[in-house]
Amino acid sequence: MNEDRAYICRLIDVYGNALSERQRDVVDLYYNEDLSLAEISENCGITRQGVRDSIKHGVEALLSLERAIGLEKKSGNILALASEIQQSSDIAKIHSLAESIIGEL
Repeated sequence: MNEDRAYICRLIDVYGNALSERQRDVVDLYYNEDLSLAEISENCGITRQGVRDSIKHGVEALLSLERAIGLEKKSGNILALASEIQQSSDIAKIHSLAESIIGEL
């Protein structure tokens, strides 16, 4: 559970629906709601060890999906390119950046 919290939150947004409902809920409570293992255990009616295991396996699944599909990385690249387009007044550069976005898709 040492992964970057913001990165895991983004992965939950992208791939959360691929997790089981319980796993998604537990991972969401831990990373997005910042609840402790004890608080999640109490709220969900499972042991602290069960919470820890759900988080561990859920995060592993999210990371595996990102390695296989790469949607979060592509999204970040597209946002960076779009930001460059907004800041540029060079039509040739804008066209090149737009082509790069198309390449990401």
